[in-house]
Amino acid sequence: MQVKQTFGNPLHNTRELMTEISDYYVYVYIDPRNYEEFYYGKGRGNRKYSHLHNTDDEKGKRIQEIKQSGLEPIIKVIAANLSENEAFLIETTLIWKLGRLLTNKVAGQFSEKFRKPNSLYLDLYGFDFQNGVYYVNVGEGEHRCWADCKKWGFLSAGQGKQWNEQIKTLQVGDVVVAYLKRKKNIGGYVGIGIVREPAVMAQYFRIDGKSLDQLNLLQPRILENAKDADKAEYPVRVSWAVSVNAEEGKWVSNQKLFTTQLIKASLQNQPETIKFLEAEFGINPYNLLKQEGC
Repeated sequence: MQVKQTFGNPLHNTRELMTEISDYYVYVYIDPRNYEEFYYGKGRGNRKYSHLHNTDDEKGKRIQEIKQSGLEPIIKVIAANLSENEAFLIETTLIWKLGRLLTNKVAGQFSEKFRKPNSLYLDLYGFDFQNGVYYVNVGEGEHRCWADCKKWGFLSAGQGKQWNEQIKTLQVGDVVVAYLKRKKNIGGYVGIGIVREPAVMAQYFRIDGKSLDQLNLLQPRILENAKDADKAEYPVRVSWAVSVNAEEGKWVSNQKLFTTQLIKASLQNQPETIKFLEAEFGINPYNLLKQEGC
């Protein structure tokens, strides 16, 4: 048995010696007929042998089938000298990896911290991405305009991979803060919304079942190169919580408000800008993120 030593909470200026028993292990049962692993467990002492005479479950039935063939299950310890929590975590990891091939009835103590089995083909919130609050350049020009974005509920970045690759990183549930480049005192922050659908090529983009060429856009050239995957615009569907016209854009020159030429940028470390947005729009973007449960 090993003993791990740790010290107490430094906030109390104490160095209280603590011990943690580390005699747990993680073991596996292997079918000698095909060398298939069929059960993982954790324990201490003789725990690994405790299943040999149990016939009440699928694991026990398989052990009996092995014995009836004149063989014995192979029992191996995978990791040793563990604390109980370490053993739980390793056991759960192994069950998650090979769950569909195992006779384990439960997924393990920390299973709620693992993604669902057979979901690697999905992008899952909390595993593959986290929702955030993002500044997004409206990029008004010959192929798009803010008036269309505001009216129909979308954002788009531009034609060409250097632009559309950035807009495609927005995830459903992200909060976007739209910024329109200021010209002659027009522009600034013009909207706060939530991404409802990921960006798609312009030819596939739909609003209430209607394609962009059915929407009577002020800037219909958004559909140029619509069928070219590299050059097309990639609109992303947005529900605006609040939005204003270009001439009503929110901006104060003597404040350190965030701007960038990037299409998309995080506002995580921009407290002055967040405070400004809340004052001007009556909405804190991070509160909006929380309300969405993201």
